[in-house]
Amino acid sequence: MSNAASRDKIRRMTGISILLAVVVVLTLLGNFVRFGPFPITLALAPIIIGAAVYGASAGAILGFAFSLVVFITGVMGWDGGTVMLLMSASPVACVLVCLAKGTVAGWLAGLLYELLSKKNVHLGVIAAGIICPVTNTGIFIVGMLLFFNETLASWAGGQPILSYIIFGLTGVNFLVELAVNLVLASGITTIIKHVGGKKA
Repeated sequence: MSNAASRDKIRRMTGISILLAVVVVLTLLGNFVRFGPFPITLALAPIIIGAAVYGASAGAILGFAFSLVVFITGVMGWDGGTVMLLMSASPVACVLVCLAKGTVAGWLAGLLYELLSKKNVHLGVIAAGIICPVTNTGIFIVGMLLFFNETLASWAGGQPILSYIIFGLTGVNFLVELAVNLVLASGITTIIKHVGGKKA
């Protein structure tokens, strides 16, 4: 391996490690910020930055780290008991949904950014900023409908499940996460251009 390739590899590993630490800290802090029944996700911005600068695989790694911290803090009861409740209903499904949602969200953010940033970096960031929370929330909703329908019905308390999901379970959180990503898009674009040396 050449010196340049070795330096690039070290730079990549260092960058991902720094973003990994930021993801963990923001995920832990997010447990104390709530809009509705679930903690708000604060860690999507560094996941998007990592996915854009270092590729879809880095996005998946960062997304997995986010998901793992969410799961561990949930098992510890920091989320108000939701993860433990789902674990008691179906441990395998709970682990699968928890770990898949962030991992896939980070991976897709990287793929979409790579596709669209060839024309415009800002467009790529906005698209990644949209797909990340959409995927994270979407996989959670699909997982709940597939594996925890009875739990959803009990939470809904007689409301139609779909309207409960949209207006009670995830709607406010999703909109806040999406808005934060879009507001931060310009700043994220600047970081990506500086770190990755990309041009709009």
